[in-house]
Amino acid sequence: MKRFLLYFAGLALLLTQSSCGYNGMVQRDQAVKSQWANVQSAYQRRADLIPNLVNTVKGNAKFEQGTLTSVIEARAKASSVQLNAEQLTPENIQKFQAAQSQLSQGLGRLLAVSESYPELKASDAFQALQAQIEGTENRINVERNKFNTITNDYNTFTRSFPNNLFAGMFGFQPKPYFEADPAASKAPTVQF
Repeated sequence: MKRFLLYFAGLALLLTQSSCGYNGMVQRDQAVKSQWANVQSAYQRRADLIPNLVNTVKGNAKFEQGTLTSVIEARAKASSVQLNAEQLTPENIQKFQAAQSQLSQGLGRLLAVSESYPELKASDAFQALQAQIEGTENRINVERNKFNTITNDYNTFTRSFPNNLFAGMFGFQPKPYFEADPAASKAPTVQF
């Protein structure tokens, strides 16, 4: 009987401690989901700007059609890869990131080729859109960094004792981080 009471008291103590842990896990899980929505919003802003950039380029220069087509196709592919917060796995984040990387490369080529067209570079509309895209790329980076910070907080909290005892039981699995594109490890070459 004494042993049963000790066991029951220990279980009661763990359960009272776990409610605080559970609420903390829920709050951190929601923070990860909210921040992922911010990452997607920043990428959507970029996708929304691209048609304006492409139309500005078309209207101001006899531009290389292949470059424009590749940007349009990359935008379509990037927009088609939808990933909600419930689907955050390393594999899904890699697919999402690969699609976004293709779009980034296409935009880079578009902006690089535009250097050959002085009348395009001088266009106020092109300069404004180029500044908008640069600002959007900065926003995307900020949101990805915030996502990783919040994900780190969530993963640390759910893997710390005694929360780790209950995290799996309640379905709180580790969340993947947003990682750099492997191609980003090579510095771009600038030639004049």
